[in-house]
Amino acid sequence: MKIAMVGSGYVGLVSGACFADFGHDVVCIDKDQGKIDRLHDGVMPIYEPGLDALVESNVKAGRLSFTTSLAEGIKDASAIFIAVGTPSRRGDGHADLSFVYAVAKEVGESLSNEAVIVTKSTVPVGTGDEVERILEDSGTTHRFAVVSNPEFLREGAAIGDFKRPDRIVIGAEDDFGREVMSEVYRPLFLNESPILFTSRRTSELIKYAANAFLATKITFINEMADLCEKVGANVQDVSRGIGMDNRIGSKFLHAGPGYGGSCFPKDTLALLKTAEDYDSPTRIVEAVVAVNDSRKRAMGRKVLDALGGADAARGKKAALLGLTFKPNTDDMRDSPAIAVAQTLTDAGVKVSAYDPEGMEQAQPLMPEVVMCDDPYAAIEGADATVIVTEWDAFRALDLDRVKLLANAPVLVDLRNIYSPEDVRARGFAYESIGRA
Repeated sequence: MKIAMVGSGYVGLVSGACFADFGHDVVCIDKDQGKIDRLHDGVMPIYEPGLDALVESNVKAGRLSFTTSLAEGIKDASAIFIAVGTPSRRGDGHADLSFVYAVAKEVGESLSNEAVIVTKSTVPVGTGDEVERILEDSGTTHRFAVVSNPEFLREGAAIGDFKRPDRIVIGAEDDFGREVMSEVYRPLFLNESPILFTSRRTSELIKYAANAFLATKITFINEMADLCEKVGANVQDVSRGIGMDNRIGSKFLHAGPGYGGSCFPKDTLALLKTAEDYDSPTRIVEAVVAVNDSRKRAMGRKVLDALGGADAARGKKAALLGLTFKPNTDDMRDSPAIAVAQTLTDAGVKVSAYDPEGMEQAQPLMPEVVMCDDPYAAIEGADATVIVTEWDAFRALDLDRVKLLANAPVLVDLRNIYSPEDVRARGFAYESIGRA
C-alpha cells in the first residue's frame, strides 16, 4: 500500500519510517525545502534514538522517500496522513489548526484517486468534521473518508512505541475508512496489537483525555512530594506503595520539576478550551495546569534556597545539568529548565549548563546561560550543581571530581536519581524532591 505522510516533523517522520519498515511504500511530504534536502542527505531534523538508522535502511530499500510536492506525494496513495503541528494559539490557548486545514484544502484540490485522509496530528473534537467539509468544498470527485488516528508516541522511545503499541485508536465513520486503516495496520494486527475502532469524535477526545490523565498523575505525585517534605516522608516509597496497586499503576508517578514537552502543556490547554466552548468545565485539568506552571517556578526558588536564599544567591553560580524536558530528546518545549534558569538569572545568579542534545535549541530560550562542552565544565566554580533532566550521563557523576571543581559541594537533585545517604556521606549538602 502507498501511504503519504504530510508533515515530516516528529510524528510524521517517525510514523512514516515505521510504516515503511512494515513494508508499505511511504512518501514523506514537507514544504520546508531545507528539511527535505537534509533528509535526502540522511540528516535528521530531530533527535530520536534509532531514527537515523531506520530512515537510512528504508530509503535504501526504496520504501521511503521525501518530497516538497504534495500533489506528487499523494498521487496513488490509499492513505494520506496529516501530521503537521497544532501548537497552542497565542492569546487563547486553543490548538492552532491552520496548518491542518491548509493541508486538507490542498489535498482536496490535488486528489487524483480515492483515498482515506487521516488526521494524525493532535486535534480538538470536531476537527475531522471540518476537514471533511473542506474536502467536500474543494470540488474533488474522488471518493474519500476522513479518519482520526491519534499518536501515542513518547519522545525518546517513539520507534518502540509505534512498533509495539499499547493500542491503536481509529475513529472512522464508514466502512471504507475502517477497511483501509485495517490494511494500513495489518502488520501490527498480526502481532496482536489491540485496535480500537470508535467514532471520529471519540477518537479525537481519547488523545486529549489520555494526555490530561497522565499530566494529572505527574502533578499529583509532585504535590505528594511537597507534602512528604513537610511531614518527613519519602515520596519514592509513596510512589511505589500506590503504584503497586494495579488500579493505579507505577508509570508517571515520579516526582520532579513538572511536566513539559510538545504534548502535555498544549494538549491540556486545548482540552480546557474545548470544555469551555461546550460549557463543560474540567476543574481537575484546570488545577493540573495551574499547579504545574507554579511548580516550575518553585523549582527555581528551591535552588535559590540551596544557595542561601535569594539575597545571598546574587552573584553566585549555579550549574544546570540537563535542559530538555526529558532525556533522549532535543525538545525544549515548555521544559522546566527554562523556568529554573529564568528564576536564577532574575535573582542575579550566574548560570552555566550542559545537555547532551538540547543546547542548540536551548540557547535562544535562555540567552544569559553559558553553554558548556561537558558537565564538569559547567560545574567548575559552581556554588550549586542542579540536576534538571535525568540523562544517563548524569547518573554516575564522579562526585569527588564534582567536589573538587565546584566552589561549594551543593547538589540539588530535581529528579531524585541519587541516594541522599551516599551523596551526603561524600560531604555534599544535598537537596532532592519529596525526601528528607
